[in-house]
Amino acid sequence: MTLTLRSSTSFINLKDTKSFKTADEVVGSICYAQIKPTFSLVAKSSVQASHVLEHHSLIKVGSLAEKWEKLHPLSGPHDGSNSSKVPVFVMLPLDTVTHGGNLNKPRAMNASLMALKSAGVEGVMVDAWWGLVEKDGPLRYNWEGYAELVQMVKHHGLKIQVVMSFHQCGGNVGDSCSIPLPPWVLEEISKNPDLVYTDRSGRRNPEYISLGCDSMAVLRGRTPIQVYTDFMRSFRNRFSDDLGEVIVEVQVGMGPCGELRYPAYPESNGTWRFPGIGEFQCYDKYMRASLKASAQEAGNQDWGQGGPHDSGQYNQFPDDTGFFRREGTWNTEYGRFFLEWYSSKLLQHGNSLLAAAEGIFKGTGAKLSGKVAGIHWHYKTRSHAAELTAGYYNTRHHDGYQPIAQMFSKHGVVFNFTCMEMRDGEQPENANCSPEGLVQQVKIATKAAGIELAGENALERYDAAAYRQVLATNGQVLATSTSASGSGLSAFTYLRLNKRLFEEENWRHMVEFVRNMSEGGKNRELAESDTQGSDLYIGFVNEKNIEKTKEILLV
Repeated sequence: MTLTLRSSTSFINLKDTKSFKTADEVVGSICYAQIKPTFSLVAKSSVQASHVLEHHSLIKVGSLAEKWEKLHPLSGPHDGSNSSKVPVFVMLPLDTVTHGGNLNKPRAMNASLMALKSAGVEGVMVDAWWGLVEKDGPLRYNWEGYAELVQMVKHHGLKIQVVMSFHQCGGNVGDSCSIPLPPWVLEEISKNPDLVYTDRSGRRNPEYISLGCDSMAVLRGRTPIQVYTDFMRSFRNRFSDDLGEVIVEVQVGMGPCGELRYPAYPESNGTWRFPGIGEFQCYDKYMRASLKASAQEAGNQDWGQGGPHDSGQYNQFPDDTGFFRREGTWNTEYGRFFLEWYSSKLLQHGNSLLAAAEGIFKGTGAKLSGKVAGIHWHYKTRSHAAELTAGYYNTRHHDGYQPIAQMFSKHGVVFNFTCMEMRDGEQPENANCSPEGLVQQVKIATKAAGIELAGENALERYDAAAYRQVLATNGQVLATSTSASGSGLSAFTYLRLNKRLFEEENWRHMVEFVRNMSEGGKNRELAESDTQGSDLYIGFVNEKNIEKTKEILLV
């Protein structure tokens, strides 16, 4: 099983590092400059140095001349002999590779990997952006920045998961940099705006190519599916020696934010705000043509004139609309026809992409995964409006996740899902949220389909409550890493690694979480200190024991 942590765009910036060092070469000791702790354990040092953090804190990393203290053993080795273990991966910054195609801040990356290795994580995850790799023109790929990263990861004895990111970066939660689609693709969009998703008011969304033109040769003689396939094949050819060994998973992006969904709730320019119901994205000419053909086949041409006229606007609530209200149009013959068409188009898109990925990566030893959004608001209503506009036909009377899980199962793909850290009681009452109920429904769907379930937290969290929601607490079974049936997560993506994570309590919580997941989801707190010489350590030690220190600046 696999666990992933996501990071922000901020690196720990290493100065004066002339060569890569592994965590074994540098015994992972990290302490803040100008701080002289009275004890050797530094799970407490980072917040003790909060005044230093406020002035771009200096961290020192070096090898120890004398004794060093380790903390808290992993119950199973990294060789997979512990079948219940969930290895931890950390999502790297969105701008890990620069617009010029180079590895961003390589010395900082080296220090970051060293720290993560010392904390017991298994590896990292990175977005391979279409807008960077194929920026210079069709079939002209630049993988050099990613190749440098893979070698650095390998040097540290870590693993890496790579996301085939066919969407733009920017305009969604956590997007702190801008990486648009390739310039030559944007040029085609400018000539033909119907290449991107469009809402009822005609607003175009450039995050991702509309699935309505998947089979149309609209990208300089190639269809979008062919373009994505060529991209993945180029990746396989470039990294053939590392697939299955260092690159252990390839996640196939299938929509905005890499998720299999429509961009029904775009945050850019304040278009949508939580907990709005969103809007259907079926008004480009390709989607309209498909809807018209389906309506004719169903024997009712009037149904093909466009999406529902009474489905409201982005920031409305279900009861504000004729379509989504309790006894609304969603549950009529027309509503069922439209929702079936809208969701089936999304399933077809996912099936086409995953079939291509399966053919390319079969036999490489790397897992394939796909991501589905955790849309938990209005889940307690009958219509599940926010899920419907995103393309998940999930209502009181219809399961929207079983078809997705079955499609993933067809291609042997891991089902990656979000909002694992959320509790119902934390959500605003008027939003009718139930992230716990949603996660449980998805667990049932993936179990029935016989596929692995991976997960992640939807929002940036560092508190113990969020970790406890993922773990099994006090022998009780939570609807996350351990279910009543005994099936657990195969992966978890944790948001996110940045300087806040190195604050005292945050770092302690993360190390506890890594240790607990290594034990299959058990929940035990770290002691204040550990003199057992164990394997997993936080490595904050007295300055007098540090030799050959290297300064790291948190930026």
